[in-house]
Amino acid sequence: MHGPTLVNWLLALLTATAGAYCLTRLRQSPCAPATPGPHRPHPALARESDAAEALMGLGMAAMAVTGGTVPAAVWACLFGLPAAVFLVAALHTPSGRAHRLHHAVGALAMTHLALAMTLSPAGHHHAAALGAPLLTGALLLYFGGYALWTGARLLHTPAGTLALGTTGLPRACRLAMGIGMFAMLLTM
Repeated sequence: MHGPTLVNWLLALLTATAGAYCLTRLRQSPCAPATPGPHRPHPALARESDAAEALMGLGMAAMAVTGGTVPAAVWACLFGLPAAVFLVAALHTPSGRAHRLHHAVGALAMTHLALAMTLSPAGHHHAAALGAPLLTGALLLYFGGYALWTGARLLHTPAGTLALGTTGLPRACRLAMGIGMFAMLLTM
């Protein structure tokens, strides 16, 4: 990204930790179907969310550190394809539509960031952002609102569940990634 080096490394550490946590949740998710409820999504949807969040967290960390050195085609494939899959799945499956749309927006935002980074000439960091200010502004509003909403939900988490990881830790992970995405868009 185009911010100070320390901020880039702190952002990379935050999002890599969140992505690694989601990856461990993906590996530890039970294969036996649990009873879905209002706060317990279907196990397949939970695994899908863990996979998407792991990709996003680790991808944000890689993008914060490598910047525009990775070709745009690599980033576009890495995030553009999942965005398309999530959009199609959200359109065709009503269950989990909000989760899938959120992951599609995140993957599209990562694609937008990658293309803006690789298209901006060295020394002119904000040149690419000027080409799509409405899109960047809309994404900033979305992820800023998402971070506030997730943070408010985290405040209402029962005290013991944050340490156990049943409810609070995944929400904290989502909050960290929402803040990370907001910061990446802000420094674009």
